[in-house]
Order: sequence, then structure tokens, then C-alpha cells
Amino acid sequence: MSHDHKPITPREKLDFGLDQDIPRHWMGGDPFKTRFFDAMSTVFPVGERFFIVSVRNYKDRVTDPRLQQEVKDFTRQEAQHSMVHLQYNERLKAQGVNIDAITQRLEDGLFGDVQRLFSERHRLAMTAAFEHLTAMMCTCFFERRELLDLSDPRIRAVFAWHAIEEVEHKAVAFDVLEKAAGAGYWPRVLAMAQVTFGFPIFIAVILNHMLKVDGHGFFKRLGLWAKGLWWFWKPGGLFSNTWGYYFSYYRPGFHPWQQQEMPSYGVWLKTFERTGDAVAAGNALHAAGA
Repeated sequence: MSHDHKPITPREKLDFGLDQDIPRHWMGGDPFKTRFFDAMSTVFPVGERFFIVSVRNYKDRVTDPRLQQEVKDFTRQEAQHSMVHLQYNERLKAQGVNIDAITQRLEDGLFGDVQRLFSERHRLAMTAAFEHLTAMMCTCFFERRELLDLSDPRIRAVFAWHAIEEVEHKAVAFDVLEKAAGAGYWPRVLAMAQVTFGFPIFIAVILNHMLKVDGHGFFKRLGLWAKGLWWFWKPGGLFSNTWGYYFSYYRPGFHPWQQQEMPSYGVWLKTFERTGDAVAAGNALHAAGA
């Protein structure tokens, strides 16, 4: 596989202004859309630590010097993502979201049950699958300007920066899985099938908890879910352009770099290099969407 992709560049000590006065429903006042992205944020700190550990388990078995460096840079990027989403989650905790319980459940799941039930190689295969799903969402969400049009620029900037870095390191876990763990087709796709069914259920439980915290009763939540699921799956909806990206993973001979990264990647990069301001770069990336 050629290495003509963008370098993995850890970016540290970024300030998104998350301690400022950000509206509770920062996505155009829509509780479901806001809480979907908020729910994703709650899983990142523990989730990214799981990814780091799963990849680092194999670091002594990686012989390619380039991949060794990429593992180090991947680790640094994921550690930064954890730190920023911990800040993000403090906002949610102040709103009454039970972040401690969510975190504990994730800890028990990923560092308890999953460690006990699945092999080191399978945990790495799960990580590679998660990385594909994350890169898919990052690429597909930021291709279309209207999806995040009404969102607060500071929160949007967090997801834009996270998206850029996920795209930069999207092949690392996959390469370690193939080269150091020696996994073939079936371990890879079985882990993807597992993650595809398990992850949305976990996110849905958190999202529902957040809607309760917002004071919505059962029938109001039912209405929000109906409208929200239509937003996900309708023609032109949030996930409508992700199918090709998702199913490419099941193709024998697949490699993450066969999928093109987000078209506006260069716009974010140039703006960030010029200004050092992640919010300005996030705005530029959003403005460049189709």
C-alpha cells in the first residue's frame, strides 16, 4: 500500500473555549441532534484509551520503522482527543448528565468484560473497526455543510479537529492488525459486525438518558426519537452518504487509504497553520463543505 497520505501530526494544548457560555442545545436548539453528538463525546475518553492500549499491546511486534513512528503519533493524537473530550464532558456533567456512571460503565465494559472475553488480537480488530467507523463519520459529516450549519462554532471546531486527526491516523490500527497481529479477513470483518451492532445501542442509551435530563417525558422522547431517526436515515440525512464507505471494509483486500479523506482537509490544515486557531480552522472547514 502506498504511503502518499497526509502525515500524522499531533496537535497539543488547543483551546476551543469549552469553558465559555455554550448553549445547552448548541445545534440549532435541537435537543436530539445536540445530544447525539454529546453522547458520542461521553465515550471518547475511555474509548480512545482502549484504542491506545489495544495498539500498544503490539508495539514490540511492529518491525516497520515508519509504522513504529505512526503508532507513537497515533497514541499522542488519541491522548489529546481524550483530554479535550474530558473538558467537553465537564460541561455535560454541569448540566446534570451522569458522566461518572457512563464512564464507569464503559470502564467495566472495555477494560473488564472485553479484556476477559476477547483475545488481544480481537481487541485490536475491534479498534481497527472503530477507527473505520470514526473516519467514515468524520469524512461524511464534514462533506456536507448543511449538516452542521446551525451548530455552535466552538463545539463544531472540536469535532472538526477530531475529524482531521482521525482521518490522518485511520490506517494505524489496521496496519498493526495485519502486519503485527497477522489477522486476515475474517477476524477483521467479524469485529466490525460486532462493533456495528453494539456501539449504536450504547450511544442510544446515553442519548435517551440525556433527553431525560433535559426534562423530556416518555412521549416527548418518543417524538424526538422518531424525528431523530428520520434525520439519521432519510434520503439526504446524516448517514445517507456513508453506506459505500462503511461496506468497503467488508471487501477482501480492503485498506483504509483506498478511501479518500475528506475533501476539505487541506482547507482546515492551511487555516490552522496560518492562525494556530482551531476554531477558525473549524469554521473554514465547515465553510468549504459542499
